[in-house]
Amino acid sequence: MEKLSPAEYFALPEQPVLLDVRSPGEYAAGHIGGAVSLPLFDDAERAEVGTLYKQTSPDAALLRGLELAGGKMRRLVEQARAAAPSGRVVVQCWRGGQRSASVGWLLEQAGMQVAQLSGGYKAYRAYVRAWLGEAHHELRVLSGPTGSGKTPVLHALRKMGASVIDLEGLANHKGSSFGALGEDPQPSSEAFENMLFTALRKLPTDRPVWVEDESRMIGTVCQPDTFYERLVVAAVVELMQPLEWRVDNLVQNYAGYPKEGLVAAFTRLRKKLGGQHLQGALDALDQKDYTAACRIALVYYDKAYAHYAERKAVTPLRRIVAASPDPVAIARQLLAGE
Repeated sequence: MEKLSPAEYFALPEQPVLLDVRSPGEYAAGHIGGAVSLPLFDDAERAEVGTLYKQTSPDAALLRGLELAGGKMRRLVEQARAAAPSGRVVVQCWRGGQRSASVGWLLEQAGMQVAQLSGGYKAYRAYVRAWLGEAHHELRVLSGPTGSGKTPVLHALRKMGASVIDLEGLANHKGSSFGALGEDPQPSSEAFENMLFTALRKLPTDRPVWVEDESRMIGTVCQPDTFYERLVVAAVVELMQPLEWRVDNLVQNYAGYPKEGLVAAFTRLRKKLGGQHLQGALDALDQKDYTAACRIALVYYDKAYAHYAERKAVTPLRRIVAASPDPVAIARQLLAGE
């Protein structure tokens, strides 16, 4: 059976269907983008075989594994054929060991053209971390105070044909104490890293990639060190808007969320806002005065941004003063200044 390293697999002009034969739990915890789950064992069976391997012997684990897999061979072949009508597949397990080798042998007997991902998912993860630290794309960072509407501007840039990675979208979090409101549960940092790799690989390397200025942590997701180190030294374009526009953006974005969620978000800022400002914000929410509440939030966030901007003063910076609050108009300004 042919073996392909992760680098060789991703260098193929047309990548065969990747079959992940790990258990459903392993696949859910993190998987290669586009990989099809074709588990040889379910989670309980994997645990059983692993325990036998460690506590009894590798031979006992092998025999039990054969017993468990025997009745699944037809299903594995049928599902593999359905996933890859061309008959070309690459099989992958955790370390490129017996599970993928066994399924690969079976699929070869069924007439499929099979390769095995050498090193498995573990090798893929090492490859991704290294790849994200390499300068495949020039990064261009869109910065600006809270409420500047950076995410809608990025979306407008994408519609205009620019290359964009929405880090907050991948992380399911808007990057502040209020960032989880209205979002799906966050992925693990590992899953985020896999999605970031997949998204970047789809973009051409001959033009810049726009990203939003983010801290290392986006909610509970930690950006990969190799990528974040490139992010903090990338060229920055700072977007400036009048305070009133920023307040309007925040009201539009957050006023529709349930009051209890807004109260919880403000309460998490107690130490940073101070008791008096927090109480003022809670009173404003009681009165549905979202404009006043947003102004109070910006007391903290503008100070935090000023401190952050001072630390990034060494980064090449271009400042854009928005001529309009419209994200499309701002995107045009950004592209015109390139």
